[in-house]
Amino acid sequence: MVNPAAWSGKKVLVTGHTGFKGSWLCHWLADMGAEVTGYALLPTSAHALFDCIDLNDRVSSIIADINDEKRLSEVVRECSPDVVFHLAAQSLVRLGYQNPVETFTTNVVGTANVLNALQAVDHACDVVIITSDKCYLNTGEADFFAEDDPLGGYDPYSASKACAEIVTASFRQSYFEKGQIGVSSARAGNVIGGGDWADDRLIPDMIRAWGDNKPLKVRNPGAVRPWQHVLEPLSGYLMLAEKMRIDPESRRAWNFGPRDEDMIPVMEVLKKVQATCPEIEFECTSDNGPHEAAILKLDSTRARRDLGWEPRWCVDDAVNETMAWYRAWRAGNDMVELTSAQISRYCESP
Repeated sequence: MVNPAAWSGKKVLVTGHTGFKGSWLCHWLADMGAEVTGYALLPTSAHALFDCIDLNDRVSSIIADINDEKRLSEVVRECSPDVVFHLAAQSLVRLGYQNPVETFTTNVVGTANVLNALQAVDHACDVVIITSDKCYLNTGEADFFAEDDPLGGYDPYSASKACAEIVTASFRQSYFEKGQIGVSSARAGNVIGGGDWADDRLIPDMIRAWGDNKPLKVRNPGAVRPWQHVLEPLSGYLMLAEKMRIDPESRRAWNFGPRDEDMIPVMEVLKKVQATCPEIEFECTSDNGPHEAAILKLDSTRARRDLGWEPRWCVDDAVNETMAWYRAWRAGNDMVELTSAQISRYCESP
C-alpha cells in the first residue's frame, strides 16, 4: 500500500489540481504531510471538490494555463519538485468532438510543455504522466488492453491521449533515459467518487438529475467499462512514484484497472446506485450522438506483479462510498473530514 512516510515533507507538483482526480490526490498528499504545489485553471463547477475540501488553504495553488510555457517553467523552477503528477487535461470524450483543436492542444502540447519544463530540474525527480484507458486502438475485438498493445483513438479525446503517450515516451527516451528524472505514464479506468461534477459522466449526471427531481436519461446502458473508485488509480500513481525512485526499470507505462468482475455494463452500475438511493430514477433513451467504444477493459497484470498494487474496493464498495459522499454533501456535512475518512477507510481495507 501507499507509504505515508515516503511523502512527508516531499515537494510535489500536481497539474490539474482543481479537477476531480487532482483534488482527491492533493487532499491525500496533504494529509500525508507533502508540500503540494498545484497548477491548473480555475474550477469550472459551482460545487467543485477543490472548494468543498478547502484545498486552497492547504496547498500552494497556482491558477494558470498548462499551455503558458513561460509561467509553467517559472513554477517548476520555484517549486523544485521531487515528484510531479501531470493530470491537467481536457478529459471528456464528447467535449473532444465539440472542441478537437483545444483538446489536442491541451492534452498533447500541454504534456510536452510539462516534460520540456522539467529539463531544467537539476536534481532527482519522478514524473507520472496521467493519460487514459482510452489511449488504446480499440477496434471492438480485444477483450483486455495491456500496456504494450497498439495505441490509437477513434475520437479526438482518445487520439489525444494516445498522442500524449507517444510524447511521453519520446521525452523519456530522448532526454530522461539515463538521468535523475524518471518518467512514467499511467492509464486508469472509469473512475467514480464523491465530488465529480463533470458533464457527460454517469454519476455526476445522475446526481444532477436527482437534485432536479428528474429521471436520468441514459444513452448507452449496455456499454462495458472498467469501473473503479478514484482512490484505486490514485493509490497506483503514488505507489508507482515511490517505486520509480528505487527501480529505474519501473519508468514505463502502467495500467490501473479494476478486477475482471467489476468491468460491467452501465445498466448494472445504475441498478447498484439505485439500490443505495431508491429515489433516484433513470430511463434509457435512443442517442444518435458521436461514436463511443462499446467495450473497454484493462489488463493490470503489470501493476499487480511488479508494484504489488491491488484493487481494494469492488464496484459495490465504490458505488456505496461514492453515494455516501454525495449524501453527506447534500446534508451539509464537513467534507474535509469525510474525505479524509474515506481515504483512511480505503487504506485500511484488506
